[in-house]
Amino acid sequence: MKKVDLNAFSDIEKDRIVEMAWEDRTTFDAIKAQFGISQGEVEKLMRKQLTSSGFKRWRKRVSSGVGVKHANKAVAGMLRFKCNRQRTISMNKIAKR
Repeated sequence: MKKVDLNAFSDIEKDRIVEMAWEDRTTFDAIKAQFGISQGEVEKLMRKQLTSSGFKRWRKRVSSGVGVKHANKAVAGMLRFKCNRQRTISMNKIAKR
């Protein structure tokens, strides 16, 4: 498997990866599909970007089973990455229904 240079990502991309890693419903597979990095590489990035206590808190949350960070743990009907009640955002404004 090809190693990815984590320093090649821009600050905005790193922030988005960290944000996706914190989200309970976003799987590591979704992060890999979007950015091409594995779970281990996400963990390395999180270790670099977060404080040690923040990283420990994140690892505890991911391993506790609260979220569905792995696709095989996800509910069978879960096909999207956001809540169906969540409004769409376009041009930095909340779209009207």
